Amino acid sequence: MILVVDDDKTIRLSLKLVLERNGYETALAEEPKEAIQMIRRTPAVELVLMDMNYTRATDGEEGLTLLRQIKVLRPDLPCILMTAWGSIDLAVQGMRAGAFDFLTKPWDNGVLLERIETAVKLTVKGQESVVHRPERNPIVGTSLSAILATVARVAPTNAPVLITGESGTGKELIAEAIHRQSRRANGPFVKVNLGGISTSLFESEMFGHKKGSFTDAKADRVGRFEMAKGGTIFLDEIGELSLASQVKLLRVLQDQTYEVLGDSETRRTDVRVVCATNADLRTMVAEHTFREDLFYRINIINLHLPPLRERLEDIPLLVDHFMTEACKANGLPAVKASAEAIAYLQTLPFPGNIRELKNLVERTVLMNPPQTPPSEGGNQLLTSDAFHPLNGDQTPLPSIQGGTGGGSLSSMERTAIAASIAKNGGNLSLVAKELGISRGALYRKIEKHGL
Repeated sequence: MILVVDDDKTIRLSLKLVLERNGYETALAEEPKEAIQMIRRTPAVELVLMDMNYTRATDGEEGLTLLRQIKVLRPDLPCILMTAWGSIDLAVQGMRAGAFDFLTKPWDNGVLLERIETAVKLTVKGQESVVHRPERNPIVGTSLSAILATVARVAPTNAPVLITGESGTGKELIAEAIHRQSRRANGPFVKVNLGGISTSLFESEMFGHKKGSFTDAKADRVGRFEMAKGGTIFLDEIGELSLASQVKLLRVLQDQTYEVLGDSETRRTDVRVVCATNADLRTMVAEHTFREDLFYRINIINLHLPPLRERLEDIPLLVDHFMTEACKANGLPAVKASAEAIAYLQTLPFPGNIRELKNLVERTVLMNPPQTPPSEGGNQLLTSDAFHPLNGDQTPLPSIQGGTGGGSLSSMERTAIAASIAKNGGNLSLVAKELGISRGALYRKIEKHGL
């Protein structure tokens, strides 16, 4: 059932007619209070199509308030916002509050029905914990518009996609976007970190096993490919896969068949494959550490995400987004970064890219309690001084070539790791080898230093 909430009777009846002609059951509400009551007593409501204004006001605040109330009652209930006073700012506020999509009046019936169909399909329930519907995390920034346009073109197909880029550039978000816009959007989205699966456990993890098939097989296990049936499997860090495991993966991608350990029956896969890596697979192919046939099998469509140091125009938007998230998550008053702080952040190399920026912004917000009273405009303004003590004495971009200078032992270690990550293009295997430590130790140090 679709709940239509609008104070205009003509619009309510018009939407009811369009929806019921296309097979949807509808319910109508004139104002927010009636809508909340209907959602409370009608579990069958699976989508809300709602106006943003219910009085003479045109700022959309009534709609945003209703949206937040709905998300408290039914967090997974998709909501599509509609208003005649559309603006990018209002759309962003709606998305941050949990809206599925945003349309302006007058609407196109074809577009409306397409958005509704996608929203309903995305509401997948009852999956195992490893299988989940990706959250609608916003891809913030203007520099990825060309990549997102490509995503929109390739998502409806079944072609394999390889997403490349340094660690922390947002490869998983792009994979989720591909799934959400695909014909498999109503199926599961299964994430697999191949860097964390040993060669000996690869077949069991990916294809499953039968009880008794090996010493510790005390019960049947469903493999990741089976979990992803009808949906998308996201193979992260595929460059970390051993040659032996690459052969087994290639067979699945080539023949679309596999066997469960301990079972001779051949099973067919029905999944969309999206891979990601921060490694240079072409170099690995030349060095015979990555199979060439597997490379061409997964590289039908390639999407390369640039590092944050090449996306400086996105830093103000990202900082604002992460600050808003941090304040809401921790119940803090709103804070903003000053223009001088943004300028300072744009000079930093950020070898950990967006993930590192997010970590820095969140710590800065938590370590700088709001002023009393707050700054003019109702928001505390954080200057660059608030970020300096927390950024690990990271060298600004203009000084990278000149060396890093002194500092505490911890900051020197962080600087050395960050420099090696940048030098090796985010390939953590090469970083660990260069620093003379194990990959496990490197992961721990990366987490310790917020990289």
